Amino acid sequence: MRGAAQAKWAACAVAVVLAASACGGGGAGGAEGVVSSSWADPQNPLEPANTNEVQGGKVLDMLFRGLKRYDAKTGEAKDMVAEKIETKDSQNFTVTIKDGWAFSNGEKVTAKSFVDAWNYGAHLKNNQKNAPFFGQIEGYDKVHPEKGQATADTLSGLKVTNDRTFTVKLTQKFSTWPETLGYAAFAPLPRAFFDDHDAWLSKPVGNGPYTVESYAKGSQMSMRKWDGYNGPDKAQNGGVDLKVYTDNNTAYTDLTAGNLDLVDDVPASQLKNVEADLGDRYINVPAGIIQTLAFPFYDERWGAEGLEKVRTGLSRAIDRRQITDTIFRKTRTPAKDWTSPVLGKEAGFDDGLCGDACEFDPEEAKKLVEEGGGIPGGTLKISYNADTGSHKDWVDAVCNSINNALGKANSCVGNPIGTFADSRNQITQSKMTGPFRAGWQMDYPLIQNFLQPLYYTNASSNDGKWSSPEFDKLVDEANAESDVAKVIAKFQKAEKVVRDEMAAIPLWYQNGSAGYSERISNVALNPFSVPVYNEIKVS
Repeated sequence: MRGAAQAKWAACAVAVVLAASACGGGGAGGAEGVVSSSWADPQNPLEPANTNEVQGGKVLDMLFRGLKRYDAKTGEAKDMVAEKIETKDSQNFTVTIKDGWAFSNGEKVTAKSFVDAWNYGAHLKNNQKNAPFFGQIEGYDKVHPEKGQATADTLSGLKVTNDRTFTVKLTQKFSTWPETLGYAAFAPLPRAFFDDHDAWLSKPVGNGPYTVESYAKGSQMSMRKWDGYNGPDKAQNGGVDLKVYTDNNTAYTDLTAGNLDLVDDVPASQLKNVEADLGDRYINVPAGIIQTLAFPFYDERWGAEGLEKVRTGLSRAIDRRQITDTIFRKTRTPAKDWTSPVLGKEAGFDDGLCGDACEFDPEEAKKLVEEGGGIPGGTLKISYNADTGSHKDWVDAVCNSINNALGKANSCVGNPIGTFADSRNQITQSKMTGPFRAGWQMDYPLIQNFLQPLYYTNASSNDGKWSSPEFDKLVDEANAESDVAKVIAKFQKAEKVVRDEMAAIPLWYQNGSAGYSERISNVALNPFSVPVYNEIKVS
């Protein structure tokens, strides 16, 4: 899932009347209190299969519950709506859902709620960004062909057998497929989504512990506790007001002034002050996030043969340790591979995989860039969303490091783009002309999720359009393995292809950082760095 940003909110200028007079969100206390939290407008309307970035993902995490849910502490995929998921061959699965689940409009959650949602998400005509997540299901090539029009309306690999059971046939063995089903793209949808799509988009209806009360783009989304929710993780507060900020420094100022309850991305410029400001109300924990520089391989200047030397040289020109120590005050760790330490070595993290290609060496950097023919166009312009101060800080530092290593001023410059949504739109429309910020927050804790969605040909988040038949082949082979050790070994082999071609430059692994007010307690970030909103209590 793509990286996050924040946006500015004029404190107290809220169209929605809250239960209390305080700007912080107030409330009647206890479970009735409303939490106010910093946020940014999502790129797209909140269709589960069309949301692949962090801000929209935060809302979907409150609004929906899928077959699986990732444990807030360990990240382990545990059954939620699923009663059981059975298979004898890792290719044909029988899914049985629990009885008693419902959407907040009263409609019962059935097997058809999942099958209809997945068929919608997969179909070409619906233009859903997460469609490739259904690509392993038989019949995807008919509903979402690479070229031409769809020749089928539904996935042949999905069959409803009764209200609580459906079967799934994959195109090949995929032993860890059930572990992916906690991702929001696989959420169920009510009939209301299909019967009046526009009305649903204006006020989404889900089966999670919160409902959408209102949304004013550019200002606030108000989520409220759903009293009828029957899941095991009921909301411990009255709701969450997600307030839009275009500058997370402003959000932090509002937090320290008592006008905001929660900031889930402490800006780099405040890290020197945060412990003194907040004490034990500051959270800094490892998260499944990696920051990279991606390249527009669809641009002939960057997609040319031999430029892997230039990309590798640029990687070697970046002093990751100095940047993470001085700007991020050790809330980031220099990257050594393209995954995350949160996975652990037993699940595929390899701190030696990148090797020399990720080690700072100015002389070798200059040599490689020259041997590769130099920077296309002569100047490296790194694009980033400008609605957080932290991105400007590190992009400037990266450029300074590259300029010093190459011995030429202005070899690298930052290219700010107004907002997160603007940036994502330009990226997904393939309008980049140089490298761009590409933060990745894991969707589920598997090595597959750090590689396949970003680097597989035409994958959902392969924004740079890099393509390697060798990488694709190794990923397919990895997914077909039933032995976990062999799965990981194959993915690591595929990751070495990413390294050898420097498909993206890994920068650093990111901790989750947050700060919160004295009004709230029981605040934590999950392994995805998202606040566990439903567990927050308001005093």
